[in-house]
Amino acid sequence: MLLGQMLAGLPTCGRYAGEIVKQMSAVGVGSLPLVILVAIFTGAVTAVQSAYQLEGMVPLRYIGAVVQKSVLIELGPVLTALVCGGRVGASIAAELGTMRVTEQIDALETMAIPPVRYLILPRVLATTIMLPVITVFADFVAVAGGFVVTSMVFDQSWHTYFEAVRNTFEAKDLFSGLTKAAVFGAVIGLMGSFYGFRTEGGAEGVGKATTQAVVSSCVLVLVLDYVLANLLFRVAF
Repeated sequence: MLLGQMLAGLPTCGRYAGEIVKQMSAVGVGSLPLVILVAIFTGAVTAVQSAYQLEGMVPLRYIGAVVQKSVLIELGPVLTALVCGGRVGASIAAELGTMRVTEQIDALETMAIPPVRYLILPRVLATTIMLPVITVFADFVAVAGGFVVTSMVFDQSWHTYFEAVRNTFEAKDLFSGLTKAAVFGAVIGLMGSFYGFRTEGGAEGVGKATTQAVVSSCVLVLVLDYVLANLLFRVAF
């Protein structure tokens, strides 16, 4: 029902452009340092594990290809969504939950301001738009992190590594990863808003709503990852 109300308000989202940009900044710029840190070590550990699994079976010059495929299709969007689900989902739930228990949302309704369109729509749009943008940064940093490890540990030249990355790159891999990221972003924004909006019971209720938002976001990200993987790679492609 909440999703239906939010979709019904999409034609009026231009009225809240300032709030949408504000939320986009909070989601994107605020999450970027943590996402980059996670992406560096994601690429690094993927390179190490790839070398371990390929050794003796496939030449190690294909490490770049394995890192690139793994990051673009799966690790980039999923780990970015899990990180943002913990950070952004909790923030949205806590903020809206506090507004609910302090009756600020009731005040908006009294002033004939639709709270779903004013509070929830900008947050869900911001997470939906910014998750793919953050994922692009995460993909780039993870591939670069894989190169650093490959260069230092396995003494592989940048030409060999990035030649494998270039030769195996496919646009559908990037497209599928960004599609996943957009869906994950919508889920994170919607779950944070849903549990925050129905908070009750004071400070304890805010804490419960925050926990529920984070857990539900992370679980749905993993479930939808499986569903989208089947739709994208077994149906669409």
